[in-house]
Amino acid sequence: MTVPAREVAEQLLLEAEALNPGAWVPHSRHVAMAAQYIAEQHPALDPERMHTLGLLHDIGRRTGPNRDRHILDGYDFLTALGYEDAARIALTHSFAIPDLATLQGPWDGTPDELARLGLLLAPVTLSEEDRLLQLCDMLALPDGFCTIHERLLDVALRYTVNGRTPEKWRAQLALKAHFDEVCGVNIYRLLPGLVERLLR
Repeated sequence: MTVPAREVAEQLLLEAEALNPGAWVPHSRHVAMAAQYIAEQHPALDPERMHTLGLLHDIGRRTGPNRDRHILDGYDFLTALGYEDAARIALTHSFAIPDLATLQGPWDGTPDELARLGLLLAPVTLSEEDRLLQLCDMLALPDGFCTIHERLLDVALRYTVNGRTPEKWRAQLALKAHFDEVCGVNIYRLLPGLVERLLR
């Protein structure tokens, strides 16, 4: 099985939290919930599978504190366990445009690791699962669901920006437009508490 059972994913997340506690864990849980809620309205995606992939998208943070190296660490960890589809999401979730130049902030691994990440990304053609997890990563803060605009600012303040950031933001905003259309609903309406929080 290339994606673990949900209870296995939960255990992997708990073990990772023990190694590196932090806000990334409740963020991951909200990503998982967003992925499930949106997949329930999607004609082709499996809500249970998407929830599990959401739980594991940041599992590379188990080796932290770390920054973007968590992408490679998560890919390697899940690949070693035989969960290739989950490993793929760990690899692709930060790349609405699969190009190393769209990373924000300095690379926190070795030059060889960065080169290897580039080789892994090079053949990637983004799937609908990849795109949904990229979207859901932008809909979740540790304390709940958020708009993409809030999350873009959150990431920019922590990681800085570069010359490719506007292009990346346009790609991330396009993800919402895509899933709004496919699901036939403004996906913000599918996230409990979001609309109420925005209108407070």
